[in-house]
Amino acid sequence: MIASLGMYAMPHAHGATDRFWTAIRDALGYGPKRLDQSGDLWAQWLSPDLLLSQTCGLPFRARLHDKTSLVATPDFGLPGCPPGHYNSVLLVRHSNPATCLADLDRPRLAYNEALSQSGWAAPFAHFRVHGRMFQTGPQTGAHAASARAVAQGAADIAALDALTWKMLQREDPELTCRLKEIGRTDPTPGLPYITALAHDPEPIATAIATAIAQLNVADRDTLQLKGVVRIPAADYLAMPVPPLP
Repeated sequence: MIASLGMYAMPHAHGATDRFWTAIRDALGYGPKRLDQSGDLWAQWLSPDLLLSQTCGLPFRARLHDKTSLVATPDFGLPGCPPGHYNSVLLVRHSNPATCLADLDRPRLAYNEALSQSGWAAPFAHFRVHGRMFQTGPQTGAHAASARAVAQGAADIAALDALTWKMLQREDPELTCRLKEIGRTDPTPGLPYITALAHDPEPIATAIATAIAQLNVADRDTLQLKGVVRIPAADYLAMPVPPLP
């Protein structure tokens, strides 16, 4: 069996993530002793041996909804977001005089990957709603790398998952102090936990809720976990799939 929890796996959170998985496994009563740290997310998500992983809303609705079972969605208590939802923080260089999206003229957008809700789909929709346009900038492979591209001048703007931004401020304050927030996208359902179709998601969801309740205060603060919610798969599927860059 495979278990992986790599979506927010910043170095300062590794220990807390490992303890979170141990608590889930203890509550569930079975599962691998250690998380899969290989980083090959698509191989993990599509494996018939997948017990638990976390994906992004866009991969789930675009490619995984009929190949995996939705377990539950973590709630991080993000400001301005309903439980289990999140949004993206729009970031520019601190020296940029812009204070809102309207101040930018076709900025170059750094994005982590095309199948990212927070890094690509959310800013695509946000620009469109506000009648603005952007240029496709570098594909960076990670939110932190997108932030770095903006800080170094390789791009003008990036949209970072709000929780990633919060954790990155703790992980790399030297980088984040070179950036500033000029807006946030509308909330969308957060990054769901999934399992292979062969597994019953109900006991897994219960084990996750139990594990969160049993985490010590420090680990719960590091992971920003408040609980889990049951967001219907239809809510994920109702959102449009944006064109690829």
